[in-house]
Amino acid sequence: MPHVVCQPCFGCKYTDCVVVCPVECFYESDKIVFIHPEECIDCEACVPECPVEAIFHEDSVPDEWKDFIRLNAEMAPQGEPITEKKPPLAD
Repeated sequence: MPHVVCQPCFGCKYTDCVVVCPVECFYESDKIVFIHPEECIDCEACVPECPVEAIFHEDSVPDEWKDFIRLNAEMAPQGEPITEKKPPLAD
């Protein structure tokens, strides 16, 4: 089961998580990053690196953010791969 980027990332887009990912499964859109569910190896390296606590194991996504499971699966393949830290959108 993969990890999922959820609502707290939207508009912040911290990228601390992407630099620790051993399989480079993060993809970028304008306002958020996504985890590609077929590439994530469930190592959890990204979870403690997220300063806004936006990354959850698919089985632990809060009910109000369950749509992000589908959203990550749909949007990651359409995004640009991201492997390096970039300035966040939020302060």
